[in-house]
Amino acid sequence: MNRLPALPACCSPLDEHWLLPDALPDTVLVSTRFNPLLLVADDFPNSAIEPPASIQRSVAKRQAEFLAGRVCARAALLRLDGQACVPPIGEDRAPVWPAHVSGSITHSTGRAAAIVAQKQHWQGLGMDLENLLDPERAERLAGEILTPPELLRLATASRDDRALLVTLTFSMKESLFKALYPIVRQRFYFEHAEVLEWAHDGHVRLRLLIDLSPEWRHGSELHGQFAVKNGQLLSLVGIKA
Repeated sequence: MNRLPALPACCSPLDEHWLLPDALPDTVLVSTRFNPLLLVADDFPNSAIEPPASIQRSVAKRQAEFLAGRVCARAALLRLDGQACVPPIGEDRAPVWPAHVSGSITHSTGRAAAIVAQKQHWQGLGMDLENLLDPERAERLAGEILTPPELLRLATASRDDRALLVTLTFSMKESLFKALYPIVRQRFYFEHAEVLEWAHDGHVRLRLLIDLSPEWRHGSELHGQFAVKNGQLLSLVGIKA
């Protein structure tokens, strides 16, 4: 099995602890914490990760989150099948995984994670990490993220749950897109899916509101999960093979 290069100075030791309520069988999830202030010029070459031109031109925060995400992805791929490769950025800006692998990379303030699986087990994986919205921002963004039925359900939510629900809806739709886009190769947006049910135990039910392919049509339902820790919400949608 290949060995991984040294971790960059900006990243904490890699963690393979499952971060969500239900572990998906035959998947590998790797996460790390990162600090852009600790990023140094040699972090990319020492990590054997070549930054694309868009990352080279970006600020330290973007460089650190890209590096942390790719470090997690490479470690997850090595754990999955012994191949320590780094997914490049595709023309659609999504990671390009090996042909037999489905996967997802996510990052938010100070934290990054990647999940991978063989396509024979999971044809789609989507994971998203978001900082919890504060109540005022959640109220401002609700109309852009939520469908009319979701807004009606938001109106009946407790005051303490409203910002959480807006953050959750945003994040679950991002995870849904990441899971489905590599399968259907069609873009869709917030208004094309809705959260039907959610529970504090971390389980979510979603429904498509658009035809994306003969298999994925308006009314198709999927399940997702989420967890909240240290002011951040992590969501995941897995589509079995």
